[in-house]
Amino acid sequence: MIILQTGTYRMGNLLCCAQVDQSTVAIKETFGKFDDVLEPGCHFLPWCLGSQIAGYLSLRLQQLDVRCETKTKDNVFVNVVASIQYRALADKASDAFYRLSNTRTQIQAYVFDVIRATVPKLNLDDAFEQKNEIAKAVEDELEKAMSAYGYEIVQTLIVDIEPDEHVKRAMNEINAAARLRVAANEKAEAEKIIQIKRAEGDAESKYLAGLGIARQRQAIVDGLRDSVLGFSVNVPGTTAKDVLDMVLVTQYFDTMKEIGATSKSSAVFIPHGPGAVRDVAEQIRDGLLQASAHQQPNLL
Repeated sequence: MIILQTGTYRMGNLLCCAQVDQSTVAIKETFGKFDDVLEPGCHFLPWCLGSQIAGYLSLRLQQLDVRCETKTKDNVFVNVVASIQYRALADKASDAFYRLSNTRTQIQAYVFDVIRATVPKLNLDDAFEQKNEIAKAVEDELEKAMSAYGYEIVQTLIVDIEPDEHVKRAMNEINAAARLRVAANEKAEAEKIIQIKRAEGDAESKYLAGLGIARQRQAIVDGLRDSVLGFSVNVPGTTAKDVLDMVLVTQYFDTMKEIGATSKSSAVFIPHGPGAVRDVAEQIRDGLLQASAHQQPNLL
C-alpha cells in the first residue's frame, strides 16, 4: 500500500526537509528518477537540485480478505473465504513501489486462480477436511509470485467454506436422519432387552408358581392320607372310601363358603346338590375299574 502524505511534503518542501514516520519508508527521486529509499526520520531534500519524495510505503502487516466462488468435484457451488496477511519488504521497497500499481488486486487474482484450480479436485466433505492444504497451496503460489514484487506473504488462512443454503439444509437433514436412525436402533435394542427381561421374569414366576402348586398338592395328598388313616383307626368299621367321600364333601362346603364370602366373584354356578360330590367320586372310581378290566384281556 502506497501512502502519500502531500500536506507534510509541501510544508517540508519549503524547508528542504521531509519527515518519514515509523514503520514507513519514503521513495526519493531526483528529477523523476529513483534515487534512494529513506528510512524513518527527518531527511534533507534540496528541491532546487531536483530531489523530491515520490511517495511513502508502509511496512506494517496488512490483511486482505478474498471471497471466491467456485464448485467442488461433486458439483456443489461454494464460497471460499481466504484471509491473506502480507507486508512490503524494506530491502525491496523500490520494487514494491514501482512494479505494482494495485497490490491488493494482484493478490486477489492469484488467490482466485489457486482456489479455482484446487477446490474443483475435491468433494465437498474433503474440501472442509483439507482447508489447511488449500491454504498452503494459496500461500506457496502467492509467496512465489509476490516475492518478485517486494512483498512477503506472512500467512494464508481459509477462514470459511460456505455452500449454498439448500445444500447446507440437505446436509443437516442427512445428519439428522442418521442420528434418528441410531436413536431408533438404540431404542429398539432397549425394548428388546426389556422384553427379554420381562419374559425371563415371567418364566421364573411361572416356575416358582408351579413349585408352589406342586408342594400344595403334595401337602393336600399327605393331609388326606393322614386324615384317612387317623379316621379309620379311631372309627371302627369305616373304610377308606367312606373317609375319602367325607373329605370331598368337607372340601366342597369350604369352597362354597369361600365363593360366597367374596363380593366380586366371577364363578359360574351349575345347578347340583351336595350328593354330586359322591357321584363324581363314584364316576372316577368306576372309570378306573373299567380301564383295569379292559387292560386285563389285552394282557392275556
